[in-house]
Amino acid sequence: MRTNILRKTLGCAALGLAMAAAAPSAAFEVADTQGKKHRLADYKGRWVVVNFWATWCVPCIQEIPEIATFARQRPDVVVLGVAMDAEDAEKVKRFATKVGHAYPLVLADDAVEKQLGEPRALPVTRIYDPRGLVIYDRVGRVDRKMLGASTPKAAQSVTAAAPKG
Repeated sequence: MRTNILRKTLGCAALGLAMAAAAPSAAFEVADTQGKKHRLADYKGRWVVVNFWATWCVPCIQEIPEIATFARQRPDVVVLGVAMDAEDAEKVKRFATKVGHAYPLVLADDAVEKQLGEPRALPVTRIYDPRGLVIYDRVGRVDRKMLGASTPKAAQSVTAAAPKG
């Protein structure tokens, strides 16, 4: 139901919209389709990329191979995909495999949306820095170059994550 409302109201044409004004807290604990738990607290000291997508969203489908390549090239970064149209879990998993989604897949449900929030448009990418703070939260396609620039390697991330003062 929630996905049908999202689909009807937004479609993929709403790429300029930001996430909902009531941003969720940074902490989350979700499980992927393999049953593995992903807790932001467990990834302290690492970059975390969370990408929200749907099977009907053309820009989402176009960016998945780029994100998969980035995930392979940067195993130091945690990459999670969140499928927002998860009413038919098996269908979504088959589709994800077909389009090259080779990183952990989380199927959105009420519990996941309560923790991560429901995007007002798709695709949305959220990046957490090594301290667990959201440094990027935007609607629109991403590519591996943009993701690489937003998640500096370890030596650089210490400087990037250091508090300014």
